[in-house]
Amino acid sequence: MTDVTVAQFIVDAIYLITGVCFIVGLRLLSSPKTARLGNRIAAAGMFVAVVATAFEMEPSAWWIVLIGVVLGAAGGIYSARAVKMTAMPQMVALFNGAGGGAAAMVSTAEFLKLYDPAATSGMPPDQTITIMLSSIIGSLSFAGSIIAFLKLQELMTGRPITYPGQQVVNALVALAIVGCAVCVVAGVSPLATYFVAFGGALVLGVLFVLPIGGADMPVIISLLNSFTGLAAAMTGFVLGNNVLIISGALVGASGTLLTVLMGKAMNRSITNVLFGAFGAIKTAAGGEAAAGSSGGSVRAATAEDVATMLAYAKQVVIVPGYGMAVAQAQHSVRDLAAQLEKKGVEVKYAIHPVAGRMPGHMNVLLAEANVPYPQLYDMEDINPEFPRTDVALIIGANDVTNPAARNVPSSPIYGMPILDVDKAANIVVLKRSMNPGFAGIDNPLYEDPKTVMLFGDAKKSVDELAATVKSL
Repeated sequence: MTDVTVAQFIVDAIYLITGVCFIVGLRLLSSPKTARLGNRIAAAGMFVAVVATAFEMEPSAWWIVLIGVVLGAAGGIYSARAVKMTAMPQMVALFNGAGGGAAAMVSTAEFLKLYDPAATSGMPPDQTITIMLSSIIGSLSFAGSIIAFLKLQELMTGRPITYPGQQVVNALVALAIVGCAVCVVAGVSPLATYFVAFGGALVLGVLFVLPIGGADMPVIISLLNSFTGLAAAMTGFVLGNNVLIISGALVGASGTLLTVLMGKAMNRSITNVLFGAFGAIKTAAGGEAAAGSSGGSVRAATAEDVATMLAYAKQVVIVPGYGMAVAQAQHSVRDLAAQLEKKGVEVKYAIHPVAGRMPGHMNVLLAEANVPYPQLYDMEDINPEFPRTDVALIIGANDVTNPAARNVPSSPIYGMPILDVDKAANIVVLKRSMNPGFAGIDNPLYEDPKTVMLFGDAKKSVDELAATVKSL
């Protein structure tokens, strides 16, 4: 073997080790008990891959890699420490967009390197096809993720943004992108058509996410994540880099699987999520809300009343939602549970698959508050417990507890599996006001005779409940 061959063999072996680290890390991320270790193993694999990539470059170019590593590590460490857990969905969307944008930029650089206006023959079709796929998918993921970030950060409305002929416009933009991509591969005005396709993908990414409502944001974030993985894998083919192919394929496959599973949890197809504009403000005939609200009255309660109810219960099921996240009440919820457990109350947490604004949002928040993982129950495991539950304590979870999903065929969420909180003996709902949830759908649960409303900021309310329970 020559020195060059030996060096390449070592780099390929390191890339293989990196791929194994990614697979093991992804596997460990499936459980909160091992998630930290999995994250560290995957991070170590990425660091090793960066070092191996640097050794493939000329020593004179190592300073570029070093600057990238330092800046990237500084930004990542700062973000991890400074961003609040309640803003994690926005950060995930932003980071995901950065991945898609990076893939598109690398592909553009490779395209410009291959492009020769004086050449009589076109560029190699195999390379051109992978470049176009990486560029288009990466650009779409970047633009879509930025819109998702803006919606989650409430820098723009979280409601679906629709207009007449929207699907036709999207289809025309998609066809234009495909047509330009074919022209690039065929060598017809490749430079101009490349950038038209690139710009079209950015526009399509924006149009793609505009009609997505906040209630569907966990699904769309997962889907955009799979897009970024596909773009990274295509970039791996462009560069001939095995570790990019492996990591991109892992992200693309896991993101796609998660998207399908979350759609199934909502009893909705992916096409319905993408094109249904779920959460748009609609009015049924006669002015009734789409969820079939009867216009009945609700009962308000004081913190003392609710605390007494909780303290003398045998089993309490806490249902966290986005309201808990916004109020940053997860630590207060953990304190309340600790006070109840001291009085012999069994406390469980009901986690709906799409509660919050990203996959596993509630799990992440409760893990940060050191809630024991065995107390967290998935929907199918906790639903049989509600008939035996004395109090279901709902903290901002509107749509995933809405019984209209079972008994109001005209409701936009009809057929969606929900948490069966209405089967509990008593129901307590913590909300700021009677405004509907992020999906804009009224919840008839609030008019149930078993339901009482505790109005106010969730953190302040839970703190009052914990203090009152402690004093009883």
